[in-house]
Amino acid sequence: MRPFGTLIPFEEARRIINTNIEPITRIQTVSINDCSSRVLAEDIIATRSTPPFNRAAMDGYAVKAKDTFGASRQNPKLLNIVDVLYAGSVPRKKIAAGECIQIATGAILPPGADAVVMIEDVIKENGQVKIFKPLYPKANIALKGEDIKKGELVLKQGVILGPAKIGVLASQGMSRIKVYEKPSIAVIPTGEEIGKLGKRLSRGQVYDINSYTLSALVKEAGCLPIKSNITSDDIQHIKAAISEALKSDLVIITGGSSVGERDLLFGILQEWGQVLFHGIQIKPGKPTMFAMVRGKPVLGMPGYPTSCLMNAYLFLKPALRKMAHLPPKREITVDAKLGERVTGSVGRRLFLPVRIEADTAIPIFKESGTITGTAQADGYIVVAENTDILEKGEPVTVTLF
Repeated sequence: MRPFGTLIPFEEARRIINTNIEPITRIQTVSINDCSSRVLAEDIIATRSTPPFNRAAMDGYAVKAKDTFGASRQNPKLLNIVDVLYAGSVPRKKIAAGECIQIATGAILPPGADAVVMIEDVIKENGQVKIFKPLYPKANIALKGEDIKKGELVLKQGVILGPAKIGVLASQGMSRIKVYEKPSIAVIPTGEEIGKLGKRLSRGQVYDINSYTLSALVKEAGCLPIKSNITSDDIQHIKAAISEALKSDLVIITGGSSVGERDLLFGILQEWGQVLFHGIQIKPGKPTMFAMVRGKPVLGMPGYPTSCLMNAYLFLKPALRKMAHLPPKREITVDAKLGERVTGSVGRRLFLPVRIEADTAIPIFKESGTITGTAQADGYIVVAENTDILEKGEPVTVTLF
């Protein structure tokens, strides 16, 4: 039976993984309809100004501002209406002194006009309008290029495309967008004790949980999960599964990373590449393993569901976000009081799932073989290495999932 190597600190494990993860460089072109939440792969330089012409910002009347100077309730200015302009129509007349054109919001400002008087500020009668207050030039006008000027950088490579940024792309008439490909992430569940969903379990088996929780997390991190079939504890089957999985950008293997006689993963990864660590000073999830094999990162995760998912949040998700060109996830924390007494772990950092009730963090004391240990939790607290006891009522910081 092969023992663990030297357990390494939590921070060192994260550093090693981060050092060996590189963002994907492959680029694909997608429809603007499919680019939401994708990462832009090129700078966008405006090819046209927005708006592309001076336009009315209000419903009203296009005027020469100087024709309104001195207007008041007692002394309104009278202007003759010579035309009507709707959004999308092209001006047919040039405004002369003493004239105005009725205009809709968004319509092109006609030649000769330099302001728009709002419709609620005039009285229309007998083909004329009475204007009761003066306007300054450019009043109620959206100027050409006021939003975007042709030639300016409007979106930088690497931004995540949300609704507003997609609107910028649309303003430039772009229907096809260059984005980074989503990294492909192979997920291999291993173990004779794992049964396929929808199939009858044999005695001693449990249903596969980890490949589904991990695949959901992979999608959440902007990547594409590729699930393998359940692999038995046979060296040739495991080798075949890993060989196929190495076509992906990163490989996750669940189970087979502990020290039982049938745990073959370490030997295979060491034979084909380099195991950079095997064992971390944390609880749960001590047997986590990380290797580089044929230039691809391989993460060996514990088989127990809570251990697997907690370590996926702590180690896998940051790696996936980096690979997908996404920024590090901003951790959201809340301060609370500990709802129950907690015993620490000698030599290992404890990540304890908790649920929050009012201002209290209630620890969820369940074995790492459960899934409800995390399903019922809002987040986790960290108990430092070699901490003896945290008493009920002590202040704690909860990191939300």
